[in-house]
Amino acid sequence: QVQLAESGGGLVQAGGSLRLSCAASGRTSYGAMGWFRQAPGKEREFVAVISWSGLSTYYADSVKGRFTISRDNAKNAVYLQMNSLKPEDTAVYYCAAGNARAVRPIPRQTDFGFWGQGTQVTVSS
Repeated sequence: QVQLAESGGGLVQAGGSLRLSCAASGRTSYGAMGWFRQAPGKEREFVAVISWSGLSTYYADSVKGRFTISRDNAKNAVYLQMNSLKPEDTAVYYCAAGNARAVRPIPRQTDFGFWGQGTQVTVSS
């Protein structure tokens, strides 16, 4: 198993940037690491996913060109750099670990077996 812990959330003005981190402990050799988010009153949605090698990445249309996912396997960490933030990016952001089949344009939540507790991101207008 793997334990995931997100950090880096906070309050930022529209147009600003944040960098989320996800630290993994335990078994960390998962083929896919992803980020999801859940806004108040909405279902949790996919944000980004990255393969073990880091060579394959996919993003939700709503964040393409603004967010960048990366990973450092030596540090057992995955990151989400968020630029040009908008109020509609306000949500709790979750890190998730899954197998290689999760590395596709629109992965399912069920592709990921392990989840962090989440970190709040609030973007003010």
